[in-house]
Amino acid sequence: MVRSENPVSMQLQRYHSKTPGWCKWGACGLLLTACCLLPSWFRLARAFPAPTPAPAADTGVHYVDITHQAGINFVHYTGAFGKKYLPETMGAGCAFLDYDNDGSPDILLVSGADFPGHKSRRTTLKLYRNNGNGTFTDVTAKAGLDVEMYGMGVAVGDYDNDGWDDLYVTGLGEARLFHNEHGHFKDVTASAGVNNPGFGASAAWVDYDRDGKLDLFVTNYVKWSEKDDLYCTLDGRHKSYCTPEAYPGDTCRLFHNLGNGRFEDVTQKAGIYDPTSKSLGVAVIDYDRDGWPDLAVSNDTQPNKLYRNNRNGTFTEQAVQAGIAFSEDGIARGAMGIDEVDFDHSGYPSLAIGNFSNQMLGLYHNEGNRFFIDIAPSSSIGRASLLSLSFGIFFFDYDLDGREDLFVANGHIEPDINRIQPQVAYTQLPLVFHNEGNEKFQEVGKPLGFTQKSVARGAAHADIDNDGAPDILLTTNGGPAYLFHNVGGSRSNAIRIKTVGTRSNRDGIGAEVRVRSGAGENWQTVHSGSSYCSQSELILTFGLGQEAEAQAVEILWPSGQHDALKNLKANNTYTIQEGGKILSTRPFKR
Repeated sequence: MVRSENPVSMQLQRYHSKTPGWCKWGACGLLLTACCLLPSWFRLARAFPAPTPAPAADTGVHYVDITHQAGINFVHYTGAFGKKYLPETMGAGCAFLDYDNDGSPDILLVSGADFPGHKSRRTTLKLYRNNGNGTFTDVTAKAGLDVEMYGMGVAVGDYDNDGWDDLYVTGLGEARLFHNEHGHFKDVTASAGVNNPGFGASAAWVDYDRDGKLDLFVTNYVKWSEKDDLYCTLDGRHKSYCTPEAYPGDTCRLFHNLGNGRFEDVTQKAGIYDPTSKSLGVAVIDYDRDGWPDLAVSNDTQPNKLYRNNRNGTFTEQAVQAGIAFSEDGIARGAMGIDEVDFDHSGYPSLAIGNFSNQMLGLYHNEGNRFFIDIAPSSSIGRASLLSLSFGIFFFDYDLDGREDLFVANGHIEPDINRIQPQVAYTQLPLVFHNEGNEKFQEVGKPLGFTQKSVARGAAHADIDNDGAPDILLTTNGGPAYLFHNVGGSRSNAIRIKTVGTRSNRDGIGAEVRVRSGAGENWQTVHSGSSYCSQSELILTFGLGQEAEAQAVEILWPSGQHDALKNLKANNTYTIQEGGKILSTRPFKR
């Protein structure tokens, strides 16, 4: 590995990726602020001047921090001991899962660990059981997850179709597959053949060949090790965190489920292998609507990827052709989290991608012809997110009005960034964009109650108290996890659908659920992954506004089975088995 001859310029490329090529440390000298800082953000600020604030969308909803009263006392550990190693900046992930099948979503939190030779404490994964009364109990040791590893991300899925959701946890130099044995987890990584020795980040379960068994897609960031760590600096005097440009990339991995508890690494023969990638997020998306799951991958300072499913066990990378590889001005941005949904009810799923500060979010609208257009620069989303560094990101309907809103977790990687860029902060506010319809969004984070800045990373949503409204889990780098309760969302009606496959995988991952009511029509796909290193609940929530029932619910399963149900009353969670049988109906607590 070659050391950078000009580490400051290397850093500036990261922090000002839109800075003109002539603007280097040597050329600017003491005019750093005027020459290198202003072009990247001031040019965009002039193009998109701050609008007169519109009145906040008054939905009667707000979020309340219930972390302490819920019994969540987790603090993420980075293992930092003064060396400013890149992995310290990247954690941590989180997940909602119902590990004990009692119908209430539990919480998994991923932590880091000490670096070899620098032992100071013992840290593990943390599993909190939902007690069903607004509180959680730490059951980590009891559940067999008292495991120490430098963890990053997590994906939830029932890979052996036994009715119990399993866990895959990525990390630095290793990964762990935990088989759920009726509420107790067993590490089966070695026997399953799914260890990932890279710098793992997000992962997703996906049945890419539609054989009824969940396969596993794993993203890798860069090739980093303690012995090959590089010296980088922001000010020419003190070490700062190096950027991904300093290190070689690494390929994502695809593991094919063989059906006997073992997996085969098919990365190369499936067409996924690409050692130039620096991947942090993955979203499973059928972007061309051919019924086969494709894979959108967000890359940090490398072009994003879009692997189109060829329906024969292989993929073709199509991001450039599809328009999601770069920003609108042809730059590979610093992409982190990613999610997909049909936010405008066009019939085609679109993508949201969180990017580095001075780059704004990407909101790639699916035009329906295998092509996306980034509409963020011309919208309030672009203006509001310009200075944010966005990690966790997901679509959800927080006010249950039938339109998918967008949550974004933000926080910088460099504690001293404000000394170099006064307009950019290390701790940042979350952003929440209310979907106004007609491709218009309004930022409403503060009115919703998100007024505390943090160094946020992972983010996920689930209905923790069975009132039908989505609650939010947020992790921070080197800090606490936060649990936010949705207050007021349950004033509107909703219907929740849990899918149980028979010919398809047991979780129904990949199933498309379409709900029709007097308020209109909406559809979502049951999916693992998305956000950043995190996993939201697998149950789908459909807001109905004031409608009292869903006139029709249709499910298209990965097997090709099509089920149609009629006149399902609102404010219930329906567990629907492939074939159209309602296994259970659980009323909301309202």
